[in-house]
Amino acid sequence: MNYETHLLGDSAVVISEDESRRSRKRLLIGGGIALALVVAAVAISMRGGESANTAAPAAQVPVVTVSSPGLSNVSRTVTATGSLAARVDMPVGVVGEGGMVTRVLVQPGDWVRAGQVLATVERSVQAEQVRSLDAQLEVQRANAKLAQAQLDRAKALVGRGFISAADIDQRTATRDQAEAQVRVAAAQLAEQQARTGRLDIRAPAAGLVLTRTVEPGQIVQAGGGVLFRMAKDGEMEMQAQVSEADLATLRAGNSATVTPIGGKQGFAGRVWQVSPVIDPQTRQGIARIAVPYNAAIRPGGFASAMITSGSGNAPLLPESAVQNDAKGSYVYIVNAKGQVERRDVTVGQVSDAGVAVTSGIDGSEKIVTSAGAFLTPGQKVKPEALKAG
Repeated sequence: MNYETHLLGDSAVVISEDESRRSRKRLLIGGGIALALVVAAVAISMRGGESANTAAPAAQVPVVTVSSPGLSNVSRTVTATGSLAARVDMPVGVVGEGGMVTRVLVQPGDWVRAGQVLATVERSVQAEQVRSLDAQLEVQRANAKLAQAQLDRAKALVGRGFISAADIDQRTATRDQAEAQVRVAAAQLAEQQARTGRLDIRAPAAGLVLTRTVEPGQIVQAGGGVLFRMAKDGEMEMQAQVSEADLATLRAGNSATVTPIGGKQGFAGRVWQVSPVIDPQTRQGIARIAVPYNAAIRPGGFASAMITSGSGNAPLLPESAVQNDAKGSYVYIVNAKGQVERRDVTVGQVSDAGVAVTSGIDGSEKIVTSAGAFLTPGQKVKPEALKAG
């Protein structure tokens, strides 16, 4: 039997040759098993990587909600801005001789009836003239009464021969003249009373007082300016500035919604007049929209209006489906290849029901209704139909 000597640290170990071969065999087997395990691990790792790589593209395809809206009946609208004003703005001034204002009886915001006194002018001189003319009228009536009595007595004596027919004619003429003088005096008195009455500044019609530019003690005269401004019956209007193209689609009677700037409440109105001319500088015309009185409608203010000019059929989309950028409005559609495609559109009326699209789509396309901001043209997606409700 042969022996081999092996060093183990600082010591020498003597083993037989058979034992040495068995040890080397065990090492080779153990090394082979370890190598096989390593190769298997690498293969499994490679297969897992390939599986992950093949699954990754499928996981990257997003699911998007799409809808084919078809066509809906929607109203065609025109938007405009403009000023608020009284529908019938009535300036009130002095119509008489004028003088010093003694009283002002109304304030802006007051409602008045037709003929109501708004202010009075001092009239002491005119009052004396009225009394003088009234006295002259009484004198003329007395003269007429006397002339009638003399004529009656003369007629009683004519049958006895004391009064001639010529005297009767003379007395009849005197009586007629006296009665005519009574009428003249009465007319003069009525004229002066009318002149005096015109010193009262009155409302020409029922309505709302808008402004007041007169105070007691102020001297006023005919043609001296406007003392009050009124809105007849309190009716207001919006003078909407409309483009030439949109103005051609409007007619008297079109409904509208007027919203004062700074307010959230809209007021129902109706177009009552469409301007027959276009401003050559701005290429705009005026559509006058009548609005019932409301404290929020203040003449001189600014407002926006949405005027319904008709109706038609158009796709109706949720607001989330319509995107905007520097090029304008657009939507994303999913084509037959399952890819996202951009489609430029023109947006019409926006309402609670959705956004009406006037051009760019016909409603039969698969339109992405949400998450469009996260997509890019050409991207592969998985469309899912929008559920009703």
